[in-house]
Amino acid sequence: MDKFVTRKLRTEREPKGEKPEKKLYKQATIESLKRVVVIEDIKRWKSTLELSVQSKENLIVALEELRKKIPSKEVLLSTKIGHTVNKMRKHPDQDVAALAKDVYTEWRTFFKDHSNRSSIEVRSDPKTESIRKNAQRLLAEALEVEIDHSLAENIEREAFHLCSRLVNVPYRKTIRALVFALKHRPETRAQLQSGVLSPCTLVKNHKK
Repeated sequence: MDKFVTRKLRTEREPKGEKPEKKLYKQATIESLKRVVVIEDIKRWKSTLELSVQSKENLIVALEELRKKIPSKEVLLSTKIGHTVNKMRKHPDQDVAALAKDVYTEWRTFFKDHSNRSSIEVRSDPKTESIRKNAQRLLAEALEVEIDHSLAENIEREAFHLCSRLVNVPYRKTIRALVFALKHRPETRAQLQSGVLSPCTLVKNHKK
């Protein structure tokens, strides 16, 4: 019987099929869910959109982040983010205007179809808000602008974001470094107010 069996050398045998690669799954966090809204993030993106000297790149990033979320009607009313996005539909840059329209339309469609669904909101405590308000005041004074100026607000929100949304030691040191730089470097103030230097870049350069 063996004479009818064709044997292959080990080297000639067909290679065994490679094991399929295991799929890597990224664990979702509660904040990544579309209906979980961090109020601070909404306000930060709103501040970015409302800054008159903001770059196109930063506007696109803010709108892309907003598209990932569906704020509740209460959040839309309290933060006025819906009004801000609606205004962005008339932005002179077509890409920005088109993206703003997509975000606005998606939100509007959702509330039309799911008006009874609520979202989960994450807010800062009063003590944190008080500390941050004081930081915005110091930044406004260093910038020589009004306390509620959007530029001072935008800088503080970027600092808070980069410090993991905590008023910790790095946050306090970063705010102090920013205030010092803005007070003693007129050229930095000028670059910020003209749009040459973005708040995000400024904060990253002084992050402690």
